[in-house]
Amino acid sequence: MNERIESSDKIIRNHIIWSMGAGLIPVPIADFFAVSAIQLDMVRQMCKLYDLDFKETEGKAVISSMTSSGLARLGAQAAIKIIPGIGTVVGGMTMAVLSGASTYALGEVFKKHFETGGTFLDFDIDRLTKMYKEKFEKGKKVAEEIKKEQEEKQEVIEKVENSKIHIKEQKDVISHLTELGKLKDKGILSDEEFKAMKKKLIEGF
Repeated sequence: MNERIESSDKIIRNHIIWSMGAGLIPVPIADFFAVSAIQLDMVRQMCKLYDLDFKETEGKAVISSMTSSGLARLGAQAAIKIIPGIGTVVGGMTMAVLSGASTYALGEVFKKHFETGGTFLDFDIDRLTKMYKEKFEKGKKVAEEIKKEQEEKQEVIEKVENSKIHIKEQKDVISHLTELGKLKDKGILSDEEFKAMKKKLIEGF
């Protein structure tokens, strides 16, 4: 895998995470527009990575054309949030996964198109929309996996944050460091996050 593809994958992953966070906004429609803005920003960053001119109007038009089916599902899930209480919880959790899936699919389509020399001027909407729909289904699994990874990450971070209270022996420090190491190896924690958590853990002990 070349460096540019790795950078592209990182951009896509970051925006999937942000889209899923936006999908948890408890206000119907607000999350819908937040996800759209995040996806537009993803395309903007990918254009910069591939040295392509980005035009917001064209970007919005292409994204809208491709994601219409996926956005319809997001809109339906947003409507669920109108139901008091449980609607917010159920709709939010499902919306988060669908938002992540849509962002993944969109990112993969643009990556494939740009990697093969494509630009905004030669977009085959029909062909790429078909690819988007295929990637959307895979994206739901990807989003679920990322959701679990982020929950695991948050759990370990909370343990480290509470280390001054709970850590009493050296073996506890080693245990938490091992957990942090596993998250770093999986790519869930960045080098910077790992170093920061490690420092906080040791200082807490």
